[in-house]
Amino acid sequence: MELSDVVATSQAVAATSSRTAKVEALAACLARAAADGPATVEVVTAHLSGVLPQRRIGVSWRGLQGLPEPAATSALTVEEVDAAATAIAAIGGSGSAAARTAAVRELFARATADEQQWLRGLITGETRQGAGDGVMLQAVAKAADVPDAAVRRAVMLAGFAGPVASAALTGGVEALEALTLEVGRPLRPMLAGSAPDVAAALATLGGEVVVETKLDGIRLQAHVDNRTSPGSVRLFTRTLEEVTDRMPEITEALAALDVETLVLDGEVIALGEGGRPQPFQVTGARTASTADVERLREEVPLTPFFFDLLHLDGDDLLDEPAATRWSRLARTVPPAWLVPRELTDDPERAQEFFVDLVAAGHEGVVVKDPTLPYAAGRRGPGWVKVKPRHTLDLVVLGVEWGSGRRRGWLSNIHLGARDADTGELVMLGKTFKGMTDEMLAWQTERFSELAVDPGDVEAGRSEQQWGVVPLRAEQVVEIAFDGVQRSTRYPGGMALRFARVLRYRDDKPVSEIDTVQTVRSLAGW
Repeated sequence: MELSDVVATSQAVAATSSRTAKVEALAACLARAAADGPATVEVVTAHLSGVLPQRRIGVSWRGLQGLPEPAATSALTVEEVDAAATAIAAIGGSGSAAARTAAVRELFARATADEQQWLRGLITGETRQGAGDGVMLQAVAKAADVPDAAVRRAVMLAGFAGPVASAALTGGVEALEALTLEVGRPLRPMLAGSAPDVAAALATLGGEVVVETKLDGIRLQAHVDNRTSPGSVRLFTRTLEEVTDRMPEITEALAALDVETLVLDGEVIALGEGGRPQPFQVTGARTASTADVERLREEVPLTPFFFDLLHLDGDDLLDEPAATRWSRLARTVPPAWLVPRELTDDPERAQEFFVDLVAAGHEGVVVKDPTLPYAAGRRGPGWVKVKPRHTLDLVVLGVEWGSGRRRGWLSNIHLGARDADTGELVMLGKTFKGMTDEMLAWQTERFSELAVDPGDVEAGRSEQQWGVVPLRAEQVVEIAFDGVQRSTRYPGGMALRFARVLRYRDDKPVSEIDTVQTVRSLAGW
């Protein structure tokens, strides 16, 4: 299938705000891909979802600088791009950087200007076309003429949309129903809803609940398969990225379990002295690194904690009550690997448990209904998370044009705090979370007025809404966030985790915004 067809479809999807139009364009492209076989359908589905089937290929945005001039005519196929990505991902060893650069240049030399721009977004994970999971799955159902529910169920168990689209377009409902939990293939993790406090979480679920420690680590799905290869272990993150080679201490420990097949859901975390959790970025940096893993293992050892059992020795347990899964989990893994939890129907006791955990350095709690099944890939009604919420009053230093559904609006805001020692404004990160359509419309008008150079706004509009618009530091915004982490990306040496807009504070002058020192104190620095 020609790459230009996929690129044109992606552009058409990005150009419309109509969900129906997006679905129709995607479905038509998937139907055309089906003519080239199931493998092509799988790749095209991934590409139109904005991801590479290979996930990461070792090329960053820096590796996409200084590319050759685009080709005058389109000559690339989807299959050739996929083969090139696989080959680039496999490059390693001495001289790998030069070899990877040469392979990237060879691929891009065959791409037109539109294809080069689209490939950049695909490789860096920055393709934004307003075609999220829901739209893509609906398009798969339309292209294959199968029920939406069958597609949604299949993708929860298969993990990715590509294999589901391939099954649907080649085998219909019967092929979709054949997709079940498979040891060694990640399924989408169950997610939790949110509540403002513990009492509200208990009221939502009602009756006796389990209040479980919410660790500030990395979500981990562990697969053990001793049927054909003793000691075979595969580890996946919440995004279904495989990280097996990065955690040798975890794979070795799991390989020693007396099981035939096993699928666990949990987290890994780096612990400090006395078992207190280290800051999230310590765990995140360790699990993200592929360099000198043995040294990192000694310097930043990881500890596993598991809170759910999805499969054991041939038995799929997704549809079993949580209490049954937890009971079998407790008999399968060492007690030290179990996430601390408490069974109660007393809001006061649950609140005490929450307070003690937060004081011990944990992120909060997840309140769970012990009677419900595991809702793979969904925010099931039986899990409700509660975290302490921090808020800051900050100033907006700049803003970026939005993309996808937010195209045409000034969206992503740059956040600044005041340095109490120097009086300077220091950037702490940026966010587009929490903004309603009404807020986006308001801030587009407001920030157009605050632009340091009004020409930046007009240039952004004329250049397909691209670039940063620096602002006069006059607009205060109230931001909620989950924590503070060290960062070399911003001048203050730190960044806010999961920052989101609560409201704009027209009642508050910039002289009263929070300080850099206040933010550091929240992190205990």
